[in-house]
Amino acid sequence: MNETASANTTPGTAPVPGPEQKHNTPIHNRNYSQAIKQSPEFMSFQVDFAVCLKELRGYFHTIIAENFKSPDFLLEKTNSLLRPGQTTIDFFDMLHNLRSVDDSIYVHSLNVALIARMIGKWLKLNAEDLETLTIAGLLHDIGKSLIPDDLLNKQGRLTDEEYDLLCQHAKLGYDLLKPLPLDSRIKKAALMHHERCDGSGYPEKSTTDDIDDFAHIIAIADVYDAMTAARTYRAPLSPFQVIAEFEKDGLQKYKPKYILTFWNILLPRTRTIMYCSATDVPQTSFC
Repeated sequence: MNETASANTTPGTAPVPGPEQKHNTPIHNRNYSQAIKQSPEFMSFQVDFAVCLKELRGYFHTIIAENFKSPDFLLEKTNSLLRPGQTTIDFFDMLHNLRSVDDSIYVHSLNVALIARMIGKWLKLNAEDLETLTIAGLLHDIGKSLIPDDLLNKQGRLTDEEYDLLCQHAKLGYDLLKPLPLDSRIKKAALMHHERCDGSGYPEKSTTDDIDDFAHIIAIADVYDAMTAARTYRAPLSPFQVIAEFEKDGLQKYKPKYILTFWNILLPRTRTIMYCSATDVPQTSFC
């Protein structure tokens, strides 16, 4: 699987949708999605998610302006999105049905933070490490704030030069975070979340032992969220399809301890987790 290429970021490789590609979702999926969206739990989640997005956007701007403040307030708001007693199915249903929010960097960053926190819980990380991992998810893509919007939102193929520029977001994010009084694992996650165990990633083509453990976890959450998001040329992939893609070469690209935990817990639930109609999804992309 080449998850980066699948997000229309590899130069010259983005497929062009033909007339046979229709963004259809089975009626039972749409009904399921509608039922979720009409529930009081979802409505409350949607409001709190929007508030958290606003705070996250402001926090990115604060860091870029070199006016650092502790992310504790943001962490508290993020953690509140994971409701007491919420099941794995409940959680992913909420995320998939929020796809109508059109805000690629911030929605993606918040989703990755929440997914990474879930993985951390499955791994039985201690409370302090869970908090650090969540912050790492929130800030992993902060470097994209320094990439021109017209490049981030470009529909269609990227040139070699554009792709190289986009790939710089990992190093740009690390450079923003490096001087700040944050856990080093947060900074490394920004730098390494596109690295892969087989050396096929970027920016440094690091391999398994050179990649920080939190970056390994963020990488899985990052790819899962990217693949279940809509693209200009395809509807979002279902959780089952994403797990199938992970199974193709996941053990080569991702640390087995983490990818096995992810798919062994999520796979039995993927037939139950539904996703909303592609007609409700913004046609945006990111890597």
